[in-house]
Amino acid sequence: MSKQDQRVAILMGTKDGAAFIEEQLGSLLAQSHSPVDLWISDDGSTDGTTALIGAWKPRWHKGRLTLVDGPRQGFAANFRSMIVDPRIEADYYAFCDQDDIWEPDRLESAVRWMRTLDAKIPAMFCSRTATMTETGSVIGCSPLFQRPPSFRNALVQSIAGGNTIMINGAARDLLAKASSKTRFVSHDWWAYLIVTAAGGIVRYDPRPLVRYRQHGANLVGANVSWRARFSRLAHLLKGGFANWTDENLSGLAANRDLLTTDAAACLGLFILARKGNIFRRLSYLRQSGVYRQTPFGTFGLYLAIISGRI
Repeated sequence: MSKQDQRVAILMGTKDGAAFIEEQLGSLLAQSHSPVDLWISDDGSTDGTTALIGAWKPRWHKGRLTLVDGPRQGFAANFRSMIVDPRIEADYYAFCDQDDIWEPDRLESAVRWMRTLDAKIPAMFCSRTATMTETGSVIGCSPLFQRPPSFRNALVQSIAGGNTIMINGAARDLLAKASSKTRFVSHDWWAYLIVTAAGGIVRYDPRPLVRYRQHGANLVGANVSWRARFSRLAHLLKGGFANWTDENLSGLAANRDLLTTDAAACLGLFILARKGNIFRRLSYLRQSGVYRQTPFGTFGLYLAIISGRI
């Protein structure tokens, strides 16, 4: 198979998405890369979503369009079911939400980068997003991160939405193996954690390649606003982050055999940083090298460690 024929499998999770899914499907069909198989796991829609998907089958000329029943246990379990599904075979795998709009080169940009790598090395591509209202008006962008992606960052932060992520075959095999042993908080954070923990490569593209639709109360303007930053800091200091961290650490414990020596050492120090007196916690956190992407975020991380809220 030539590089031009390398196949992408788009993994889309749906649940009552009839209002916006046709616009999203149109943007997927308009992708500059082919061939593309579209796998849709519907998690129990009752609003006509599956009928709309059925009507799209004869229009999907890039490859196969396959609709399957999801586990009906929430969005994370729905994506997990596709990650571990042995029927889904491709060279690359891209996660997809039901109500966004992809820029035409969203897939091509990721594939172009991945073609430069050794296919045996797990690789993950992700990018910024443009934020849009329910009606499609763009109102801002997600934060522009400057620090390099790494396991030390992944332990305390998910840098990109799943709707921007593509992984290669090696990363999918790795992720499927890890996901067969445990559940996870969200597929995007889990992918970032596992790929970096196993010594894989992550590229964060500063261009917004997906228009991310926000709804109702979630619409607070661009995610780079100080209001949004303080909201995230308040969530961190209230301990809301601790439960997510517990679940991530439990998943990593179940997959210790996949971790590099360096990742295992970092993980051990981070676990110690969550225990003991303030001075021991701060010392272990510093030794671990764990960080968030911005100085403000790292400041919040240290406050959360001091207060025992992470």
